[in-house]
Amino acid sequence: MRYHVAVAEGALRGAGGRPNMLVRYPNGIDGEFFYQKRAPQGRPSWIEVVELRFPSGRAADEIVPRDAAALAWMANLGCLELHPHPVRAEDLEHPDELRVDLDPVPGVTWEQVRSVAREVEGTLADFGLRGWPKTSGSRGLHVYVRIERRWTFTDVRRAALAFAREVERRAPAMATSKWWKEERQGVFLDYNQNAKDRTIAGAYSVRPTPDARVSAPLSWDEVPSCDPHDFTLATMPRRFAEAGDVHAAMDERAAAGNKMLVGDTCRLALCMAVVTPL
Repeated sequence: MRYHVAVAEGALRGAGGRPNMLVRYPNGIDGEFFYQKRAPQGRPSWIEVVELRFPSGRAADEIVPRDAAALAWMANLGCLELHPHPVRAEDLEHPDELRVDLDPVPGVTWEQVRSVAREVEGTLADFGLRGWPKTSGSRGLHVYVRIERRWTFTDVRRAALAFAREVERRAPAMATSKWWKEERQGVFLDYNQNAKDRTIAGAYSVRPTPDARVSAPLSWDEVPSCDPHDFTLATMPRRFAEAGDVHAAMDERAAAGNKMLVGDTCRLALCMAVVTPL
């Protein structure tokens, strides 16, 4: 709870104002855990919720944290990870971020993950977009691209697939967009994380590892030398106190972008307007 309060400003930049799924570890990281889409019935009156509808037709009232108190309350439920959806509570049908999830297949080194991340940075720059990288807290890296709330989940997922194929075209020995696991090699760009019912660990989330590793926002200058083991429940508060949130400028302003991605098998317009330009 003290950790979430210490990094609340940054954690709320990633998860605040969004519906969040709870990932609860009531008996510690070695015990059984569960995913909870629906907010507990016995919640305090000051915990905000919003009804989120899924492709299955089902609906759930999910928690929308907006302050440090809400984060502390979630932590008190044994919720280590923040799992925000890529939408704001005010508009649940139009994502405001595109997510690039770099998921290494077994045997891939961290050095290769970092190399693919730099390829992602360069590809985004070529199309006039800016990405914000962070460690996943596990074996991979995430890159967020802020977008205007103009496109549907289907549009954003298709754009993410087109982008993944373009990175694969540029770095075929390191990156893959292949969906079937037996066809993958290197680092998988999991474009399906942009589907409506998917979430990933948000910035500053604590992951269920023995060293209490956290998902750490990074500057691009840090990516080539970063080590996910350096960012933990014990070390992140000091980093945050000294350097602040390195993603603090993520939401500053909008800039238009309308770029064409040309892949091996598709030609899709990535009609995205990023909130922070290059």
